[in-house]
Amino acid sequence: MAKKKKIDNQPDNSLADNVHIKNAGTVKDEKIVDTLKLNYMPYAMSVILSRAIPQIDGFKPSHRKLLYTMYNMGLLQGATIKSANIVGRTMQLNPHGDASIYETMIRLSRGNESLLYPYVESKGNFGKAYSKNMMYAASRYTEAKLAPIAKELFEDINKNTVDFVDNYDNSMKEPTLLPVTFPSVLANVTTGIAVGMASSIASFNLKELCETTIAVIKNPDHEISETLLAPDFVGGGYIIYDKDELDKIYKTGRGSVKVRSKYKYDKSYNCIDITEIPPTTTSEAIIDKIVELVKTNKVKELSDVRDETDRKGLRITLDLKRGVDADALMTKLYKLTPLEDTFSCNFNILINGYPRVLGVGDILKEWISFRLECIKRRTSFTLNKKSEKLHLLEGLERILLDIDKAISIIRNTDAESDVVPNLMIGFGIDKVQAEYVAEIKLRHLNREYILKRTKDIELLKTEIEELQGILDSKNKQKRIIVNELKDVSDKYSGDRKSQILYEVEQYDDSQQDEIPDYPVTLFITKEGYLNKIRTANLRMSGEQKVKEGDCVEKTFECSNKDELLAFTDKGQVYKARLDDFADGKASQLGTYVASKLEMEQDEKVVYICVIREYVGYMIFVFENGKVAKVDITAYQTKTNRKKLLKAYSLKSPLACCEYIEEDTEFVLSSSSGRMLILNTGALTPKTSKDTIGVSVMTQKKNHKVDSMHKYVEGEFEKAWRFRTKNLPAAGALPGPSDNAQQISF
Repeated sequence: MAKKKKIDNQPDNSLADNVHIKNAGTVKDEKIVDTLKLNYMPYAMSVILSRAIPQIDGFKPSHRKLLYTMYNMGLLQGATIKSANIVGRTMQLNPHGDASIYETMIRLSRGNESLLYPYVESKGNFGKAYSKNMMYAASRYTEAKLAPIAKELFEDINKNTVDFVDNYDNSMKEPTLLPVTFPSVLANVTTGIAVGMASSIASFNLKELCETTIAVIKNPDHEISETLLAPDFVGGGYIIYDKDELDKIYKTGRGSVKVRSKYKYDKSYNCIDITEIPPTTTSEAIIDKIVELVKTNKVKELSDVRDETDRKGLRITLDLKRGVDADALMTKLYKLTPLEDTFSCNFNILINGYPRVLGVGDILKEWISFRLECIKRRTSFTLNKKSEKLHLLEGLERILLDIDKAISIIRNTDAESDVVPNLMIGFGIDKVQAEYVAEIKLRHLNREYILKRTKDIELLKTEIEELQGILDSKNKQKRIIVNELKDVSDKYSGDRKSQILYEVEQYDDSQQDEIPDYPVTLFITKEGYLNKIRTANLRMSGEQKVKEGDCVEKTFECSNKDELLAFTDKGQVYKARLDDFADGKASQLGTYVASKLEMEQDEKVVYICVIREYVGYMIFVFENGKVAKVDITAYQTKTNRKKLLKAYSLKSPLACCEYIEEDTEFVLSSSSGRMLILNTGALTPKTSKDTIGVSVMTQKKNHKVDSMHKYVEGEFEKAWRFRTKNLPAAGALPGPSDNAQQISF
């Protein structure tokens, strides 16, 4: 092979990209399992441990970093400060950007109404969790500080109760957990989606939660459901009590809770005001669903739906039609809309760095173990501090025996570095005590000062003895936790926001089929308009109004409970109940069928029929002379489906079709002029809708079947000429006398 000729003055850079990269350009075989281990698993572990799953203190890292920053800023007291200031300071611990930090603050705030017990007091527009349209203001406009209950998150955090680690750039320390004095992990809703797992923790009333925790401390086998009645959500509503499901949640950490909206009926305005909704939905989602039900005539009791949410809180107003039972309507809406929704529980939390799905009892036991460790560490820290102080005071006490000697030793010592050793020798004290004595100011070297300082020695000894007793007794440690839980319950707990319903009325689906039965007359125009008029009102009506150039093509005498089938040129059939169409008047154009049935844009109706009972057949005549007889039950469905595909065969163009309740005779006409009388009893019915049928009328080249009508006795002078014993048949040409007697349809 000839070498490529190098262009003059052009450097050879063919390997320039690979010069500084070792093994660049080489293809290496690697198992997919190894790739997952090296690349994907570290990412998955990071998301699970550092992002999405809460720990035993009830917080994800982002929550903990924000709250600890606010604590360090002194925001437990004083006035609120700009949120932007807080967000900026939090970035010292959380490097993921100001937007995510601010969104974390939003969810923790009282104004957003996401948490049952919010940790951040807010000032300004923090949005609303129950509305996706009510967005929060920018951080430069809002203000915040820590809520009073946040004090319980940081109690004794500076007494070695929890571990501290370096932040992301090793410039400061942050806690790995917060020493919470109550089971905050179950006090607020927490949700998160990790990699391969998720977490969804319901919130519980603080008073019930503290009582349950105290009961578990006293008796590890305590029945949780005796004191913890059910979850409690910030949005209120009704909890539908299901003991088996709640016991499952309490034992396994998995299950679901049904939450209903709360409403009140305003008789003076004949409307329903919905004021509390489930935590899993929004006011917009509820309104959109109700509007959809009204448009599809599944809910006919409403005249208007609107969102009247204001500064006072959530309110969705439903205007009722005259005579509507409000309670019955709400029972129906609970079934058909998110006004009743399910909160799925998956109590997945990190325990010692491992994700575990635990029941309420097991979570409380883990929290008690965590809190016991905090108590021991705090007690040890305090004990060490008091022991150090006692040690110093004992050295000071010895100086009390001879203050003049101490002054003499210091005065007669030539070198400063010898002061401490000389004091150690002169009074028999150690270096720490001697250093403390040497640092005392000259003005304090008097008997009064020393007596004041040393009289606390006995008190310190008593306190140290008590602290040591706490360290040596697990029961005393538990007693401390119990007292702290009682204090938290007294300070911050309140009444339940979500009421419990032990007996509820469920919506019966069969009620949906109770359609008013009264005679109606249908007028269907050539352009596809349908007008339904009560037959009783028809006599008082004038001539049916139609658009210019349109005309009434079919008229049906039927019942309001009947069903309508509309076959289209795309081989599909659309189903609807006549009750879905509003009663009209002769002066109205009616409803455009294609729009009402939500047909495709370029789809056209080719045939409409009304079905009272699914008895009879559909007769499809194709241009190639084949005829299909399909049992009408093939179009019957158990569910309320609106559209059926493959309603008839599209292998040959459809000439015409007809619904018959029983077998009859039709006259088929060909473009060649021939006619054939067909008795449908000669055809075998099929259950498959898109059957191609059987050959009935043979066609010569360039000819096709173009029409069909029911045979009327006497239409032909010699009808036998148009009948045949065997199919297919060509039919016969009508004579002059037949044409004369032919009836026009």
